[in-house]
Amino acid sequence: MTDMNHVFLIGRLTRDLGADERSFAYVGNGQMARANVSIAVNRSKKEGDQWTDEVNYFDITIWGKTAENLKQYLLKGKQIAVDGYLKQDRWQKDGQNFSKVTIVANNVQLLGGKSDGGQSAGGAPRFQPKPAVNTPQGGAMQDTYSADNAPSSDGGFPEDIPF
Repeated sequence: MTDMNHVFLIGRLTRDLGADERSFAYVGNGQMARANVSIAVNRSKKEGDQWTDEVNYFDITIWGKTAENLKQYLLKGKQIAVDGYLKQDRWQKDGQNFSKVTIVANNVQLLGGKSDGGQSAGGAPRFQPKPAVNTPQGGAMQDTYSADNAPSSDGGFPEDIPF
């Protein structure tokens, strides 16, 4: 039976991709693109009566067409979701053993940036709640939702969801 090795993280990029050859390169005789990025993942935890933020940094390797296609979008501060697995690299240098755990991405999604301007990745409008409206049945309140510039059906949701 195979063991489980699966990671899903959401975080923000710590630097622009492509600034140097270590972050983006073609390997294997120029056949395969490889992107190395790092993300910061914030986690809030309670210590006594206070909430504190804990930041963890993770190195991620993205391969192939995914690395090529995302190169122009992977900028410092951009929020991404990474689905992948852990990989441990081991080596010796001057008789001393070293080890590093990285995440190899199977799937990467762009989620947003420092300032989205009300738009999600890909330019699709985000859903914004409309104010509650009165209904004819006894004045009960009903929540309806719609996307900017998208027609709304009777159920309050657009026919085509933009994701």
